[in-house]
Amino acid sequence: MNNNLLQGKKGIVFGALNSDSIAWKVAEQCHAQGAQLVLTNAPMAMRMGEINALAEKTGALVIGADATSLEELQNLIQGAMDHFGGKIDFILHSIGMSVNVRKNRPYTDLNYDFLTKGWDVSAVSFHKVLQTAYQMDALSQWGSVLALSYMAAQRTFPDYNDMAENKAYLESVARSFGYHYGISKQVRVNTISQSPTPTTAGSGVKGFNAFLSFADKMSPLGNATAEDCANLCVVMFSDMTRRVTMQNLYNDGGFSNTGVSQEVLDAYMKGAE
Repeated sequence: MNNNLLQGKKGIVFGALNSDSIAWKVAEQCHAQGAQLVLTNAPMAMRMGEINALAEKTGALVIGADATSLEELQNLIQGAMDHFGGKIDFILHSIGMSVNVRKNRPYTDLNYDFLTKGWDVSAVSFHKVLQTAYQMDALSQWGSVLALSYMAAQRTFPDYNDMAENKAYLESVARSFGYHYGISKQVRVNTISQSPTPTTAGSGVKGFNAFLSFADKMSPLGNATAEDCANLCVVMFSDMTRRVTMQNLYNDGGFSNTGVSQEVLDAYMKGAE
């Protein structure tokens, strides 16, 4: 449904790799709702992915940037403002990577160089994006910045590994920077804690498919899809949520507040017989 919720707005979307990416769906939905876009990803991801196809579909400009590099972030934001002819209204940070997960290192035997790299890419990069935009005065008044998180920031999921700490840090940045950005520029900063979603990154977690099924059975409304997340992002980027900031919003079909569902309990009891 096109309600033109983002008509006239301009935004940057980080992290669209391919059509399975949540960021890809967000870009499509923002475009459908009237927004103009700049798409960005790390140069390596851009070579591996299909971002140019998304750019053609949405009429977006592509500017490559390593989100851990302040210089590249400055070039990205300046390039976006030059392209738009003014300030930016919204930013989506959809970036996450754990080298320990990729290398199958268990949580009890982490490589700390890997941990530091993953933390920088997945979490510190959010602070770097916000700080760069803040110092460049790049965001419009009542602008909106979102980052994608996961409930492992609050609860333990054994195979999520050091990404749990990354997400906890990410959410803390949203609260802390959200205060300062709100006071000075009326800019909103929030995170969305999404259901497990079959993306390229998510599918790399050990046991992902089994947990996807479990979460769906635990959630009264079922798992939230990438399209559901894109719809929520549109609302959060729109003027309809001007006073929502420093929040972690659960988009998970009710999973986060469900102790146990009847379906999961019945399956457990059947297995115990």
